[in-house]
Amino acid sequence: MQIPKPTEQDKEVFRSLISESPAVQIKPMFGNLGAFVNGNMFAGLFGSALGVRLVDETTRSELEAIEGTGPFGPDERPMGGYTALPSSWHSTPELASSWIQTALSEVAALPAKQPKTRGKK
Repeated sequence: MQIPKPTEQDKEVFRSLISESPAVQIKPMFGNLGAFVNGNMFAGLFGSALGVRLVDETTRSELEAIEGTGPFGPDERPMGGYTALPSSWHSTPELASSWIQTALSEVAALPAKQPKTRGKK
């Protein structure tokens, strides 16, 4: 599977939309970027697509009702619980920011992800 890469502009706009909080981290993931809170990803880039994780089914359905949204991640295996924003997210930063904040709020309420322990070699 070929993993698409975001442009530098995609990365710059993504970073500008993510809340500056000590609890939030932006990390590289397979050439893309992910935004995490308490170890759980709440938003990310997959190529030029921006996706958010919405835990609440009603909220996710509300986002999915917007024209241009769709599955997030590889076509062969989209990421469950994540929805890609319309491809116009660059030109509608207020819409993107609103959904990112919603995802951050929902995912921050989840239990913190425990780091994986490595087995002995």
